[in-house]
Amino acid sequence: MRFQRIMGNIQAPFRQRYRINALRGAGGLALCLLAVTSAPPAPPLVRVIFEVMGTLAIFIAIAGRGWSLFYIGDRKNSELVTYGAYSITRHPLYFFSLIGIAGVAAQTGSLLLIGVITLTAYLAFDMAMRGEEAYLASRYGQRFHEYRRATPKLWPDLSLWRECDDTLLRSAKALSSLRDGVVFLAAWVGVELIELGQSAGLLPVFWTLPI
Repeated sequence: MRFQRIMGNIQAPFRQRYRINALRGAGGLALCLLAVTSAPPAPPLVRVIFEVMGTLAIFIAIAGRGWSLFYIGDRKNSELVTYGAYSITRHPLYFFSLIGIAGVAAQTGSLLLIGVITLTAYLAFDMAMRGEEAYLASRYGQRFHEYRRATPKLWPDLSLWRECDDTLLRSAKALSSLRDGVVFLAAWVGVELIELGQSAGLLPVFWTLPI
C-alpha cells in the first residue's frame, strides 16, 4: 500500500513531443519568413565571420550532444545522472542544442535573427526543462533538490566537474546524436538554399532586416 501511494505521487515523464512539435512549428515559420527576408548589408569579412562562427557552433553542438549522451544514454527517465556532463549543468543536451540553433541562425548574417531564433528555441526548451524537473523532483525527492541547488540549470560551471569511475557509457545512444545532427545540417542547407534563391531572383525579398 505504501509503495502504491509513493508511486502515485510520481508524475509522468515529460512528453517530448510537445517540445518537438513546438520546435518544428517555429522552425517551419522561421524558414518561411527567411524566404522573404534579406539580411542587412555587411562587409564580406563580417559575413565570413558570421558563417565561420556559425559553422563552428553547429559542429560543437553535434559533438557536445554526443558527449552528453555518453553519460545519459537511455537512462533519462530511469536514473538520476549527476556526473560527467551532468555534473556541470543539469541540461547539457539543451545547452548544446541552443549552440547549434544559434549557429544555424548565424548563417543568415543577422544579429536580430540570431537573437529571435535562439530565444524562441530557449522558450521551447524551458517548457521541456520544467516538465522534466517536475518529474525528477517527484521521483527522486531530496536527492534531486540537492542536485538542483548545486548544479546550474543550463550554463555550465566547469569547476563542478565530477566523474564516476564505474560510469557505463552508452555509445549507441551517443552515436544516435550524429543522426540528430542531420537536423542542424539540414537547417544550415535550407538557409543556404534560400540565400541562393534570393540571389538568383527566384525568391522575392519583401524587407531587409535592420541588423
